[in-house]
Order: sequence, then C-alpha cells, then structure tokens
Amino acid sequence: MQLPVSRRAALSWGALGALAGAALWPLSAAHAQFRVEISGVGATQIPIAIGRFRDEARAPQPISEIVKADLVRSGLFKSLDASADKLDEVGRPPLSDWRTKGADALLAGSIAALADGRFDIRYHLWDVLKAQDLGGLSLVVPAGDLRQAAHRIADEVYEKLTGDKGVFATRIAYISKVGRQHTLVIADSDGEGAQAALTSGQPIISPAWSPDGRQLAYVSFESGKAVVVTQDVSTGRRRVVAGFKGTNSAPAWSPDGRQLAVTLSRDGGSQLYLISSEGEGLRRLTQSAAIDTEAAWSPDGASIYFVSDRGGGPQIYRVPSAGGNVQRVTFSGSYNISPAISPDGRYMAYISQVDNGAFRVHLMDLASGSVKALTDSRDDESPSFAPNSKQIIYASRSQGRGVLMTTSLDGRIKAKLSTPQAEVREPAWGPQSANPKR
Repeated sequence: MQLPVSRRAALSWGALGALAGAALWPLSAAHAQFRVEISGVGATQIPIAIGRFRDEARAPQPISEIVKADLVRSGLFKSLDASADKLDEVGRPPLSDWRTKGADALLAGSIAALADGRFDIRYHLWDVLKAQDLGGLSLVVPAGDLRQAAHRIADEVYEKLTGDKGVFATRIAYISKVGRQHTLVIADSDGEGAQAALTSGQPIISPAWSPDGRQLAYVSFESGKAVVVTQDVSTGRRRVVAGFKGTNSAPAWSPDGRQLAVTLSRDGGSQLYLISSEGEGLRRLTQSAAIDTEAAWSPDGASIYFVSDRGGGPQIYRVPSAGGNVQRVTFSGSYNISPAISPDGRYMAYISQVDNGAFRVHLMDLASGSVKALTDSRDDESPSFAPNSKQIIYASRSQGRGVLMTTSLDGRIKAKLSTPQAEVREPAWGPQSANPKR
C-alpha cells in the first residue's frame, strides 16, 4: 500500500487503507534521460585517478566519465583528474608520480572501433600505494551496450579495491506517469538507458523484482480493480497471480522466488497472504482486525516484516513466514512504514514521520535496534537496497517534482536522478542478475 507521501500527512491511516495505493504522481516520459547530481563527502574515500580512455572520443559514450560517476556515487571513491595525461592499458605509468599526486589507485584504458560496428574496450587498474598491477578486462560490445560495459568496468574496479561486489551493472525499476499514461520503467542503476516495460492507461504501482531478475511483480488496475501481476522482463509475458475479490496489492517475492507475500482484502480487512508465483496455494499469514500490508522478506526467508496499525498507528512488525507470533520492530516515532531489508540481513530501511511532519528515510541496525535518519528532506518514500547492501534508492521531491535519489548507508553521499519535465516514484533496485535484454 504505497501512496504519495505528499498526501500521507493529510490522510488518516484508515483513509490510506481505503485508498489501497491507488493515488499516483505525474511523471516523466519513459525514455527520457536522467541528469545525475552527486552531493556530499564520504567519511573515508579511496582517491582514484581515472584517465580519459585512448580514442574515447570516437565512441558514442564517454566510458571513463560513466565509470567515474559510478564510483563517486558509491561514496567510497574520490576522483582525481587525469584527463590531461596520455594513459592507456598498455604501458606501465609512473606510479611514484601518481603517489605524489595523492592517488591510491589509477585506471586507464582504450577504445577501438571494429569493422563490424562493435567496440573493443580495454582497461588496466593499478594499486598506486603498493605499486601493484591489479589486472584488467577486455570487452567487445555493440554500440548499444557501451554504457553497460562501462558499468561492468566500474563493478570490477569497485570489487578489486573494496572487496565487495559492485552494483553499477544492475537495473532499477520505477513507475512514471505522463498525462493519463502510466509506465513501468526499467533503467540502468544510474537512471540512464530507461525503457518502458509496460505502458497503460490505468495505474501501475508497487513494482518488485524477482530474486533472479527475470520477472517483475506489480499491481495493475487494467481490469478495473487492483490485481497483482507478474511479468517476464525479456518477453513481456504477463500472469495475474492475485485477482481475488476486494483489493490485491503490495507484492513481495520470497528469497527463493517461489512465493509472493501479498495484501488482500478478500476476507474483509487488509491482511497478509502467501501465494505461489504461479498464483496457487493461497495461505493467510496474519489474523488481525488491523490493516496489515507492505510485506518485506528477510534474506533467509524465515521472517516477513510488514506494516500494521494494530497498535493504534502504523508501525513495523515481524512474523515468521511459516506463521506464528507477531513481534513489533519499530518503537521510535508514531508513524513508520515501507520496510526494506538489506540483502545481507543487517539493516532495515523504512520511512518515518519526524516531529515537523516530514517523511524521511531511516536506517535500523537489526542486531542492536539503533536507528538513524539518512535524509533531511520532507517527502521520501519507497526505500530499496542495492544488492550489495551498500546503498539505498528512494523517491523524494525536489523543487516541486518527484525524483529518484540514492544514499550511502551513512547518509553522507546522495545522488539525484531526475527528469526535467515530470516526476518518478516507487523505485525498486534489482538483484545482481537483473540485466534484462535491451
């Protein structure tokens, strides 16, 4: 049950339950390109010099700039200007000179146009401090995959220098609306390369990636009521998995991809149910007179976090996925919604209303229960973790428009991905395997 946060302050929880997430924002065209703005300074950053790839000007995409933007957006890297230096992957650069310039690492490469229209991209990475050659990568790709190739290079650099997997080559999904046209959009992790997965004259809400990245679940109103649909992102094949009487909303995939947790009102109030990804074997999970919605699975599949007003106001609770006793999770703040659990199981991101009425992204350490606000904006919604658990994407508003934002887990580095003409909302970050065919 995900609603525009600009309306949350004006609606009671009961009214929110009645609307069941049907309200939408005006958004941008699906194929518009994003402008990325990065702000903030990380607590600790790796200074990396990234040279302009040799013959990069002959390619239709600025490979080195894409790699640089990816790494800086993560919050773990500080870029040093190496554009004036003639570097490539062949020769060994004077690492002692770069150490003097303050670099911990150096990246250089080249791009060559092939006779068949493809491009050969090569790079090399050096650890400047240890004077070590960290190896390189060679990619041969068509022109349409140059951006994805740059993201792959950024992933390789990120992993070699941090030990963690990069997520730059993954995808995000989100919802847009222009006029009466509603669009489910899939884009690169930086917001570029956006493509429409579905366009409809009726609302589309609550997108959720399957664990293998091959499907999206969402709520469609095309039949005149809210139903849960799954769609193959490569073929476009669709299946209605929950079309019961009343409303069918808020799908969440189990970690093994075999089940969906959904919110149904078929038996009166809004409650959590489990159903197979084929739309079979319906089982009721919660039994209350309250509104229970917005399910989020733990990575091990043992627990489901959800939002309920059973205590008088919306708070986040946890229930075993096999059924059992419900435990309250959030205690600070009177209005806490939209839980998202990090893939490593350590954190929960959620939206909390603070004293001045603003809705902000908060982060809870699940082991200690400690909570901190990651944002200082007013209208945040729909947090979703990167598959490496190091960043969060969420929707917010800026200068009167809906925008997508990412933040590092310490809240220091934020990136805004916005379209100049309209708004976007309800982002969902896909898994490592979320690389649908373009």
